[in-house]
Amino acid sequence: MSYRILNGTSFNRWRPAILAVSLLFVPLIGWSEEPPGQSFSLKVVGGLTGVTQFTRFEKPFWQNDVPRLTGGRVTAEIHAFDQSGFAGQEMLQLMRLGVVTFGTALLAQVAGDEPELNAVDLPILNPDIGRLRRTVTLYRPHLTELLAQHYDVELLAIYAYPAQVLFCATAFRSLRDMAGRRVRTSSVGQSEMVAELGAIPIQIPFAKVVEAFRREEVDCAITGTKSGGEIGLPEVTSHISPLAISWGLSLFGANRETWNQLPPDERAQLGAGIRRLEAKIWDAADRETAIGFACNTAAPECDGGKVYHMTPVPITASDDEDRKRLLVQTVLPKWISRCGQDCVDAWNATIGPELAIQVGAVAAH
Repeated sequence: MSYRILNGTSFNRWRPAILAVSLLFVPLIGWSEEPPGQSFSLKVVGGLTGVTQFTRFEKPFWQNDVPRLTGGRVTAEIHAFDQSGFAGQEMLQLMRLGVVTFGTALLAQVAGDEPELNAVDLPILNPDIGRLRRTVTLYRPHLTELLAQHYDVELLAIYAYPAQVLFCATAFRSLRDMAGRRVRTSSVGQSEMVAELGAIPIQIPFAKVVEAFRREEVDCAITGTKSGGEIGLPEVTSHISPLAISWGLSLFGANRETWNQLPPDERAQLGAGIRRLEAKIWDAADRETAIGFACNTAAPECDGGKVYHMTPVPITASDDEDRKRLLVQTVLPKWISRCGQDCVDAWNATIGPELAIQVGAVAAH
């Protein structure tokens, strides 16, 4: 059985954090109606500060586009997720309680309490963005239902960051060459995959990755193609693979009570605008994945970024075989072991048939 939160002892575990955050941040992220003219002021927690998704797309949308779309009836303030003072794993619980009314939840973080959410971004499931798009399309109706039933959250968008790939300080030719290396990971699933390859997973915050290489604490790192270049990772590494390990998906949604209090016209206008925003973010993730890799390897397609001279590591037939083997033998079974029969049923009804990969029932204990 998958984990359920805010029931019994689970609620007690979260109570201190929820109450503390409620007291500190309600003025920042509340939702309010300004009587009597039916104007609405929304407080939004967006994505990570300093990255394209937030600076070029989310922030302008909420600050500029929303008032225009609604004729000034709806205005919004948006604050970056990592500047809001919230722990990532708390976001869905806080949205359920209405403390956060419009918010962003990073899948890799909230999946710690609800592993079923992360089916769309399991390590090495989506080697390219075309596969990722298809996976999300297949699983989205289930995500929508799950968020509504378990968290009282209206799913409004799913956002994708650029691909997370392997950077290494010394040469490698395939995934098999990770054996014995210390590899920076950013999720439980990535760590399990890396361990299966015979490597040593080390979870290090993104901001400290370059320093970890300089101190020789890691040999390789899984992180974004473009973001890795922006923090200077090519200065401490030499080889990079284009194979997408993960994508860092995030969910954007609203507390359903708050969402339903908006008049139908405003909901329709906001919903349509958010869908266009989602499409722009996905297109940017695709573009920035390619540009990041091109700039890191001094390819002609580098457009505006700092040029480095890393050695690209081509994806081989053995890589594709290893990816499929790891998915079937390690990634899926370990995910199921954390999640239980609910994940078995969800996978087999959505993503599994497309890949011709069915997973077995969980044995009763």
